[in-house]
Amino acid sequence: MFVIIVGGGNTGSYLAKLLLDAGHLVKVVEERPGILDKIKDEIPPESIIAGDGSSPQVLEAAGVLKANVLAAVTGSDETNLVITSLARFEFNVPRVIARLNNPKNVWLFTPEMGVDVALNQADILARLVAEEMSLGDMMTLLKLRKGEYSLVEEKVHPLSPASSKFLRELQIPSECVIVAVIRKGQLIIPHGDTVLQPADEILALVHGSQLAEFAAMLGPKEPVVRKADK
Repeated sequence: MFVIIVGGGNTGSYLAKLLLDAGHLVKVVEERPGILDKIKDEIPPESIIAGDGSSPQVLEAAGVLKANVLAAVTGSDETNLVITSLARFEFNVPRVIARLNNPKNVWLFTPEMGVDVALNQADILARLVAEEMSLGDMMTLLKLRKGEYSLVEEKVHPLSPASSKFLRELQIPSECVIVAVIRKGQLIIPHGDTVLQPADEILALVHGSQLAEFAAMLGPKEPVVRKADK
């Protein structure tokens, strides 16, 4: 796959290295002399294009007409929007991705402006922190559909409502699929007659809105508090 990255700062250079290591063809467009000097030690010279990534001529020199993906990851939202608009409407790049620096600008980063995917770093970080705070020991392994779904891992608590129950007996959230059960290092493909045991590690694909419900199903059952007799 041929990917053009506009912006050679920390985000762009790191992304370039990941893609190059994976065997993709990559061109990084950067105009700042200091950044160019830095990335020459990190990225092969043939992958670096010196110039203004918002210039149609520079993008053409980078090979934008043959690119499968363009990622605009500069530190300026305005610049990223100019680049994505050029990539989509001038050069018809199939997939256009933009870095969003200021969450207040999210309303601009739409397909109408040439953006297929807007990566809102502040929003992603804030949501991850909030999610980790609310889900206790649950571990998020993978995000899918722009974070809408998560592949998570959670242990069955000994006092959980799910402990020692058949899977078919559980009230599993509607948008949740239990993918695997790991028991004493062995992976078990779950079925309706699989009995969950304390300390089983459950791998599940869950919609973001139902993560707390899924965690509660495997966590300790809350004790019933009875009112004192009068």
